[in-house]
Amino acid sequence: MKMISVTTAMLLAVCLTASSGFCDTKKGDKVDGKRAFEEHCAVCHPDGGNTINAQKPLNRKSLRANGVKSVKDIIVKIRNPGPGMTSFDKETLPDKEAKAIADYIMKAFK
Repeated sequence: MKMISVTTAMLLAVCLTASSGFCDTKKGDKVDGKRAFEEHCAVCHPDGGNTINAQKPLNRKSLRANGVKSVKDIIVKIRNPGPGMTSFDKETLPDKEAKAIADYIMKAFK
């Protein structure tokens, strides 16, 4: 019985530690947009490109041509993308993190 309790406690500790990276940041904490981009977006958008649709990279010219002109527009695309892109709901990607990613995209991929 004692072995089960120790094992359960260890498993709980690992789960809590692992899941802490998926929680929204505390109020006042700054989100690293580049890190969040690399974690959630870079697989399909390496260096601002687009592995799914090469005609829609994340540079400003392409974004504008596709009706994306602001941080708010990028967040809308994150939440409700077109065909081929994964949708990121608020539980998966909290608003603060989505905004940090959008800010990073607007600054990094001119």
